[in-house]
Amino acid sequence: MDDQDLDRYLGAAYVLLTQEGHLEAASLLRTSTAKAVIDYYDNLNGGTNFYKLILEVPAGAFAGIRKKQEELQRVMTEAVRTSIPPDGQDYYHVHLTPTLEPGFNWREEPSEVLSRTIRRNIFDGLRMEQVNVFGELGDPEFLSRIFELRRLPSTDSRFKDAAGDIYQHRINNDDWDQYWIFDDDRFALLDGPADTFLRFLCEIVHPVVRPDRAETEVIVQHFNDQLRRAGWELVEEERIAGRPRYVPQQVAHGGREAIERAKAVADFLEAGAMARQIERMQNAISADPEVAIGAAKDFVETCCKTILDRLGVTLGMV
Repeated sequence: MDDQDLDRYLGAAYVLLTQEGHLEAASLLRTSTAKAVIDYYDNLNGGTNFYKLILEVPAGAFAGIRKKQEELQRVMTEAVRTSIPPDGQDYYHVHLTPTLEPGFNWREEPSEVLSRTIRRNIFDGLRMEQVNVFGELGDPEFLSRIFELRRLPSTDSRFKDAAGDIYQHRINNDDWDQYWIFDDDRFALLDGPADTFLRFLCEIVHPVVRPDRAETEVIVQHFNDQLRRAGWELVEEERIAGRPRYVPQQVAHGGREAIERAKAVADFLEAGAMARQIERMQNAISADPEVAIGAAKDFVETCCKTILDRLGVTLGMV
């Protein structure tokens, strides 16, 4: 049986499974990679070929079907045997097996997740520097850019939702600590989804919230010092009224190693200009590669000039 015939028979089996209500089995058959191999040969009744129809399923999806693997294989086998025309004494049996998705390097150590420790370090840094998290906006206005406050519960029985109690305790009375948001379980910034936490950080340095560019740069550097340990960073995506708007971005592994080596050189030479060039490279690696390349060239030039200067060698002497 050639691949074209096999694909046609599997298509018929897919229709049967769908019509019979076996939708999960049908979906697996449609999305998996199939190959037929001879399992064994039996001389009984003039010779019988027993084929194993291997369906390769991405390992992540396979993990969710392991407990029902045998039942899925049974109904899929019945559909396949019905769909393939009789050819002597050939028999087919479906076998589901996990496979790695293309491009996934399981030997490469995964990036550290956005752990509670990293998140707490970021929040502690904001406290230590006494940063007004909500900037030019009031707490309710800031948080409504991320959360639906009227759908979150109130911690004060006098109010029906989070919008009411936040306004009462931060605007009317101002009797909550200014960093109350860090530990409020309704927003789960310490233990909740990473994308929500990253969006929260981006709002802190949004031009509408924090129009002072110098202050924003300092805060972003603090964020990135922690985030890069987990394979993330905030990078400039666009400018609003001449001020950068940041978005989260995963750091390319190779790029991160190169940046860390460059930082070590800059620290050793105690060169402030080199540190600024490194920051430019970090912010532009994915957003604007040409700028990153230019910054890298400037970095190498500054490094060489600094070394020659330390050695007391002028450029004219080289």
